[in-house]
Amino acid sequence: MSTVELGGGTVADELRAAVRGPVIGPGDTDYDDVRKVYNGAIDRHPTAVVRIADVADVITCVDFARRHAMPLAVRGGGHHGAGFGVADDALVIDFRDRRSTTVDPVAATVQVDAGCTWGDVDHATGTFGMATPSGFVSTTGVAGLTLGGGTGYLTRHFGLTIDNLLSADVVLADGTFVRASSGSHPDLFWALRGGGGNFGVVTSFTFRCHRMGDDGEIIGGPVLYDIADADEVFGWYREILPSLPDELNGWIGVLEVPSAAPFPEELWRRRVCGIVWCYSGSRADADEILRPVREFGSPLLSGVAPMPYRMLQQAFDGLLPSGLQWYWKADIYEEITDDAIAVHRRFGEDIPTPLSTMHLYPISGAAARVPEDATAFAYRRGGWNGVIAGIDPSPANLPRISAWAREYWEQLHPTSAGGGYVNMMMDEGDERVRAAYRGNYERLAQVKHRYDPTNLFRLNQNIAPG
Repeated sequence: MSTVELGGGTVADELRAAVRGPVIGPGDTDYDDVRKVYNGAIDRHPTAVVRIADVADVITCVDFARRHAMPLAVRGGGHHGAGFGVADDALVIDFRDRRSTTVDPVAATVQVDAGCTWGDVDHATGTFGMATPSGFVSTTGVAGLTLGGGTGYLTRHFGLTIDNLLSADVVLADGTFVRASSGSHPDLFWALRGGGGNFGVVTSFTFRCHRMGDDGEIIGGPVLYDIADADEVFGWYREILPSLPDELNGWIGVLEVPSAAPFPEELWRRRVCGIVWCYSGSRADADEILRPVREFGSPLLSGVAPMPYRMLQQAFDGLLPSGLQWYWKADIYEEITDDAIAVHRRFGEDIPTPLSTMHLYPISGAAARVPEDATAFAYRRGGWNGVIAGIDPSPANLPRISAWAREYWEQLHPTSAGGGYVNMMMDEGDERVRAAYRGNYERLAQVKHRYDPTNLFRLNQNIAPG
């Protein structure tokens, strides 16, 4: 760990004299706590962590890192698998204390601080019977998920999270503060929608909100099938999903049934394939639209029921607390081939630990009607965002879960569209980053050159200045 001396004091000392928020350095009692991120496999020692009090603190930190040529990490929710929110010998801009939201129910918008989780947003918007498209776990940070694209339960109905982003307040590499939108810095706004944290530090976001059903609720929940039925379930799912109305979304995966309520004890530790459904349309049409979901196959469990959207978002929070060991592999799939189904069944039968899993999240419906070059997020032809996650509480099991995820990915990758979703990739290098952006990469590199020519913001799925 670093205690670099600057002007007669440490980095932390220098920063304490310049910012309003708390500054934590290696000698402080809470240092080991604040340097933690969601993935417990990440163990890094920054030079200083600044818990941001306001935008002025962000500008000060950006200027400080630039002047002293320090690595600069930005922590929003701290949820990224690669742990980009912290780095050895870095100055960390930490937004965890900046978690306010402001809903305008008339305009149907919500303004969100960069330290918010989606649980914070769901709490605010749900009071008005609304939601903005987000992800699948409420503890996920708003900033990271948004900047990478944002696939979630509402993707087919209302598009990706970035398709509902109206503006973003950004501190640039030269310390300038701007608001990016379709009418102001449109090139930056284009790049922020899927290009990750490459272009500046976003301090707040403004999103469009949508009414949930007729009464502010969705109809959703899991339907689980025995892993032996995987061929039939995956085959039916790939055929029916594109024919369903946009209001009905469902992700499919392989998993072990958790050994906890509300799952029946007789199903605990059983390996299954499952679909988690979310219907966000009119209640009057629900029975007809959900009929094929309720009639298909021989499920072990069917938990589809009316509930607030935020309840579905929180369904897996208790199973996935901060601090678990994670290893992720990701790809985009424009089809689910017979060969892919065989791979899913085989690795679903050999899940290494109870929390390890594979999910395929749809990128279809409204999200697929956005042109590929309209935002930095390039995979708009329909299909699925796939993630293979090795997960376990014990560091001793990290090699095992990592090997399972890598081998699963290697056998599945030939059926993919070539690139992955940056929010679910580990630190995998330039070739994988380029593949994630398809034909949008060169334009992103040009925008990077304009706004961050020295690559100050490089602790991410990095796009080098073009």
